[in-house]
Amino acid sequence: MKRLRVAVLMGGPSAEREVSLQSGRMVVEALQATGAMVMPIDVEGTTVNFPEHVDVAFIAMHGTFGEDGHLQQILEERGIAYTGSDPGSSARAFDKVLAKECFMASGIPTPSYAVANESLAGVDELQWPLVVKPARQGSSMGVSIVRDRATLRQACQQARQFDGQILIEQFVRGRELTVGILGRQTLPVIEIRTPSGFFDYRAKYTAGAAEEIVPAPLDATTTARAQFFALRAHECLGCRDFSRVDIMLSDQGQMAVLEVNTIPGLTPNSLLPKAAKAAGLSMADLCTRMIEMALARRTEAVAA
Repeated sequence: MKRLRVAVLMGGPSAEREVSLQSGRMVVEALQATGAMVMPIDVEGTTVNFPEHVDVAFIAMHGTFGEDGHLQQILEERGIAYTGSDPGSSARAFDKVLAKECFMASGIPTPSYAVANESLAGVDELQWPLVVKPARQGSSMGVSIVRDRATLRQACQQARQFDGQILIEQFVRGRELTVGILGRQTLPVIEIRTPSGFFDYRAKYTAGAAEEIVPAPLDATTTARAQFFALRAHECLGCRDFSRVDIMLSDQGQMAVLEVNTIPGLTPNSLLPKAAKAAGLSMADLCTRMIEMALARRTEAVAA
C-alpha cells in the first residue's frame, strides 16, 4: 500500500451526505495507517474533480449518485480503478423494486410487496402491518411501519419526499440479521436488536441506540442459511468485492432477504467493520482488501 495514490470519495449530494463524510473520514484514517498516499475528496454535487495520477478511487459515498451506479459509470468512462460493484449491479441493488424482482426470479425468499400508486392497488393482497419505504434510498430514510390503512397514505407521502417510487412490503416479525460479504466469503452474522424493534436512522448512527451482537446467537444451521442466502442475493444482483445483506429471520424460522447494500457504512457504528473485526480484520485490513480487489481487476483488464 505504500506510495499507492488513493482518492477517497465522500460526501455527495444525497440525503446520506453526513453519514458518507463519517465513512470517508474513517477510511482516510485507516488507509493513512497503511502508508498509502491518501487524497480525501469531498464531492459536493455530481461533478468529481480528480487529482492527477490516481491509482484507485475508494468510494465512501452512500445514497443517490454515489451508490446507484452514476459515480461508478463516471469512473468507468475515465478509466479509473474503483472499489466495489460496477454500474449495473449498483443500480439494481440500490433500486429495491428491481432488487426484489431479481430475488424472486432467483428463488431467494423476500417479503411480499406492492409498488405504490395513487389507488394503492395491490396493498389489499398484503397482510398488516406493512413497511413503506422509498424504492431508491438508504439508511432507513423515509421508512415507516404502518398498521392500518388510515396511516398508509401519510407514510407514502413521507417516503415520496425521498423518491418518487414507493415500495410497500410485508412486515416480517422476528429477528433482524445482517451478513457482510468480502470477496466471495461471508463474514460472521450480526443480529441487531433495538428497543423499538425498528433499526431506523437514529439507531444506525447513534452509539448505544442499538444492540449489535456478533456473532449472532444462532445455531450452526441457521447461521449457514443466513450466509447462504446473503451470498446468493449478492451474486444474483451481479455485485462484486463486498456488500452487506439485510435479512429477517421470522418467528417461524423462515428467512427473508430485505436488501443488498453495495456501499455499506464505514462509520464507527457501522456493521460491516464490526463483522470484519469479528473475522480478525482491522479497519485498515478491510479497506486494504477492498483496494486490492479493485487493483486486481485493473491488472486483469490490462492483461486481457
